[in-house]
Amino acid sequence: MSELHIENLHARTEEIEILQGVNLTIRSGEVHALMGPNGSGKSTLAYILMGRSGYEVTKGSISLDGHDLTKLGTSERAQLGLFLAMQYPVEIDGVTLQDVMNESSLAPEDFQKSIEEESRNLGLEGNDLKRGINLDMSGGEKKRMETLQLISLRSRIAILDELDSGLDIDGLRVVSSRIERATKEDDLGVLVITHYSRLLEELKPDKVHIFVNGRIVESGSAKLATELEETGYEKWTSSLETSVNLGGL
Repeated sequence: MSELHIENLHARTEEIEILQGVNLTIRSGEVHALMGPNGSGKSTLAYILMGRSGYEVTKGSISLDGHDLTKLGTSERAQLGLFLAMQYPVEIDGVTLQDVMNESSLAPEDFQKSIEEESRNLGLEGNDLKRGINLDMSGGEKKRMETLQLISLRSRIAILDELDSGLDIDGLRVVSSRIERATKEDDLGVLVITHYSRLLEELKPDKVHIFVNGRIVESGSAKLATELEETGYEKWTSSLETSVNLGGL
């Protein structure tokens, strides 16, 4: 059983405070969906959890299975079992997934068999595995490749930043259903950042969190995502603006 625990997390860039007290716990086998308007800080939260440079944690903590991640680098967090699938995966010329797995201490003994099997499951071609990672791939192919890396590395907790971006309907079904299966078979814990409830039809959330102005303002069941499709975020953004205005009186 793994647990990613985020407590009262505040973070900023040099110019502005972005995260303003995030509290969230994700355990093995759970799927948590994070939804919110553009500019609310969702992707920033993903980057900070994975240790991207350029952000300063000013208060609070991040821990994985009792290990304090706050001062650790990205590679150290990955070693502990944290994985980030980025909204816009980078292209790495001259480095194949095979190269990465050969050099990774995270790779299981049977990774070669796993890569071949999972690539077929995800609709990737054999030639895709011989190219540089994500090199000259479509948006959908890149998301399939990110999913292949996640499954092959057998990470404990996955952060999926807009996994549905760039995927067509068939690709979305293939990728989301494979990750859903990993939550059952491998006890993978998932934090998925998305704007659309269609992703959650296959990757079924245990909880949905509304993220506004750098913090979670409401949590609920999967029905909350359906409500968002119908009403948008005005309910939460307007109440926040009202509280801010009243605070200034």
